[in-house]
Amino acid sequence: MSAMDSDFAAMLEMEAAAAKAQPAPPLDAIPPQMVRAGYRMQRQAQDQNPPKDVETHDIKVGGGVGDIPARLYRPIGVKDPTGLLVYFHGGGFVIGDLETHDGHCRRLASGAGCRVLAVDYRLAPEHPFPAGHDDALAAVKWAFDHAVDLEVDPRRIAVGGDSAGGNLAASVALDLKDDPARQIAFQLLLYPGIWPAEETQSRKDLDGPVLTRAALDWFEKLLAAIGHPSANRAMLGSRDLAGAAPALIVTAGFDPLKDEGRDYAARLNAAGVAARHLEYAALVHDFYVMHDVSPAVSRAAAETAEALRLALA
Repeated sequence: MSAMDSDFAAMLEMEAAAAKAQPAPPLDAIPPQMVRAGYRMQRQAQDQNPPKDVETHDIKVGGGVGDIPARLYRPIGVKDPTGLLVYFHGGGFVIGDLETHDGHCRRLASGAGCRVLAVDYRLAPEHPFPAGHDDALAAVKWAFDHAVDLEVDPRRIAVGGDSAGGNLAASVALDLKDDPARQIAFQLLLYPGIWPAEETQSRKDLDGPVLTRAALDWFEKLLAAIGHPSANRAMLGSRDLAGAAPALIVTAGFDPLKDEGRDYAARLNAAGVAARHLEYAALVHDFYVMHDVSPAVSRAAAETAEALRLALA
């Protein structure tokens, strides 16, 4: 394994010292609303310098059982119609929101020269599985059906997300692969949670940093997808991938999810789908929303946005 990026190593060392001085209670002992608020504060503090050349509008889009909030990003001066990335934030289906990923979505829009539609899907445990997946699917359908209103080219609509959001994006791409009226152009899957049929080596070997076994267990329990009749919408290890949209799968070297992302890219390729896997060996889970921690994040974000720009050109 490569050495960890020195800036992230320093950040984690400081966090470990703080946790030792004042240990946090187990996640089960904290209301999800408090965990969400803490995560929002932490990630916003680590991303203070988003691009200024992007305008935003908070709107409503169709969800699984009614309209849900979303934020539309448009690079200033871009020629319409543009491509569109429908984006789902990470957070284990339990935490994360439009604010935690605002800087990240601005960078994608600015760097790729396309609109980004960030979707504020419903979260567990208040809305257990498949609420978030229903919202994600409905939101992408809504985007296709309102392409003219959004000033986007319906032939250049992509889906994307990080971590749990990567699961949502991949799930939607599979759900819509046989829909002739809504053909997804590209999948941008950033350290996605694939939920493979068998536990990967990286899940066995890595307990953190950032994404710990305790957190994975907590997210899984609150989502309550295991045993659900439609569980394969989240547990993508057994899905038929033939006919899915082309994809870029990004993984981080210090991330329990890295093997399942790599394996998903290989499975897509084996099914005849053009999929590229890119690993940032020195980085950690969630790095895209910790922009100010290390210059390495800026470089990765620029490369990711460029890949999106080329995919939607």
